[in-house]
Amino acid sequence: MWVCPACGQHLRLSAVQRMRMLLDPGSAQPLTPATTVCDPLDFIDTRGYRERLRLAQDTTGLKDAVLIAAGSIDGHPVVVAVMDFAFLGGSLGVAAGEAVLTAAEHAVATRTPLLLVTASGGARMQEGPLALLQMAKTANAMAALDAAGILTISLITDPTYGGVAASFATLSDIVLCEPGARLGFAGPRVIEQTIGQRLPQGFQTAEFLLEHGLVDDIRPRSGLRATLAVLLTAANRRTAVTRRKAPASVVTMPEQLDDLDPERVLTLARHTGRSTITDHLAQWTDGFVELHGDRVGGGDCPSIISGIGLLDGRGVMMIGHQKGHSTQELVRRNFGMASPAGYRKAARVMRLAAKIGIPIVTLVDTPGAHPGLDAERHGQASAIAECLRVLGSVPVPVVSVITGEGGSGGALALAAADRVLMCRHAIYSVISPEGCTAILWKDSSHRERAARALRVDARSLLSLGVVDGVIDEPAGGAHTDPVTASLLIRDAVLSTLDQIEAVDDTERIRQRHRRYRELGRDLQNTAVAL
Repeated sequence: MWVCPACGQHLRLSAVQRMRMLLDPGSAQPLTPATTVCDPLDFIDTRGYRERLRLAQDTTGLKDAVLIAAGSIDGHPVVVAVMDFAFLGGSLGVAAGEAVLTAAEHAVATRTPLLLVTASGGARMQEGPLALLQMAKTANAMAALDAAGILTISLITDPTYGGVAASFATLSDIVLCEPGARLGFAGPRVIEQTIGQRLPQGFQTAEFLLEHGLVDDIRPRSGLRATLAVLLTAANRRTAVTRRKAPASVVTMPEQLDDLDPERVLTLARHTGRSTITDHLAQWTDGFVELHGDRVGGGDCPSIISGIGLLDGRGVMMIGHQKGHSTQELVRRNFGMASPAGYRKAARVMRLAAKIGIPIVTLVDTPGAHPGLDAERHGQASAIAECLRVLGSVPVPVVSVITGEGGSGGALALAAADRVLMCRHAIYSVISPEGCTAILWKDSSHRERAARALRVDARSLLSLGVVDGVIDEPAGGAHTDPVTASLLIRDAVLSTLDQIEAVDDTERIRQRHRRYRELGRDLQNTAVAL
């Protein structure tokens, strides 16, 4: 795979090598772009542009810098456009732009996901403004794929700069990078000459971009096909779904639940032995591709995990708060208290789920959104509000489970679902009991009294209609048997998804809006009050 066994460096591949590596053997069917102008400016530097083109064609065996084909990966249809850096530095000219456009149009026409493999120094100087305008041309092609609901994936290889980075390469739904690949608008030499400073080590590398929330993940070549297979399987809407009855472990009538001591419920809800979203993913999914970052430079919040997984054979967008079991992990994950970047990441992947038509499952376990200075500076309130707006309008099914703590707006940002379930020993509240007693009683010793008054327990919340069902837990709490507890939640999620998926998209949204509109209303006296 042209990877150094000693240092792991990923060496450059030709477009032909890349096609052979990615696509199933014998599946590639070449696509032919329309004929474009050649040397529109009669450009000459140390040699004529036509001569440079002929030399590049003879060297690479390609007509231009982009090779396109329809094929399959692990049996799943895909359209692929691969750039070859050996062809004039993978520069984006008219012919290259036409090839990307042709691939995109074929993907729309056949309703097939598009995979873009980029390697470029930027727009082709020898074609002047016509090369520059290929950025708009290819961006429009990506917009057409968005409108058609077609999954797009970019694989960033080293290097990807300039007009390619600032157009189709970073407009894909999912942006993956090879290790060490560099991506940016201006190259490091240009930046250093402009600002008169040396750039930090690792600047613009895949690892730097991942840390700053600008790409979804880094994938070595050895694991790339498996990753792509999960994504393509998830985007395949032909998956057959077996309808299930609601499991006996889900209680929908409050009288079937006993009253629990508030102090005990608080202790069990916050127990560090309860399964986290990463534990559930390991139990539930046949494959999972984590999607990182808010794509606007806010970073990748470690308190929220998001990504596409295969749940019982179907693609599902999984989103959830991540706490941890050890003190070290709790600190690293900020105790599950997400930043604005975390909620913007969640909103981004919710929109992706809506685009490609896969359901959303959220797992809620947080004391609340992070209340720090940086969070306020970066718009915590608006980030939460955006999640609520997106969840209210997505046409796909949404199921949420309060698995531990459901604290305030930080929890609701992931829980404004079609159906909200709750674990037996979980809690859900407008404020923590500690916060309530500090404000109203001015005395921290009234925690239990506040918890009872706030009615944070499952039985009370089911009575209020805040949650639609309560999932049983093993005796003594979920932490006593995490595997069984996790499987009980999985069964409840699958059966609930089956119920919601049977409803038409438009009707589903109408029912979702009605659910929240009617909460707290005195329907019997509404007419009189009006």
